[in-house]
Amino acid sequence: MKFLVDVADSKADVFMKLIKEHCFVQARHISAVDADLLEEIRQIKKAFKNAENIKAGKLKGRLADDLLLSLK
Repeated sequence: MKFLVDVADSKADVFMKLIKEHCFVQARHISAVDADLLEEIRQIKKAFKNAENIKAGKLKGRLADDLLLSLK
């Protein structure tokens, strides 16, 4: 299982020392840009899953025209 945890810069060293004390945990730093990219990828995956569920009839979709009219 993987987790993405956002820790304040001032507490990052303490957090990494704490988490690395456990032999079953592998932790590494990632940049804010990489974290943002991972979040965007997660959202894209969710959108594709929603599209699959709409095609399968598990979710109700709506017409693009209705969406655009609701944004006015």
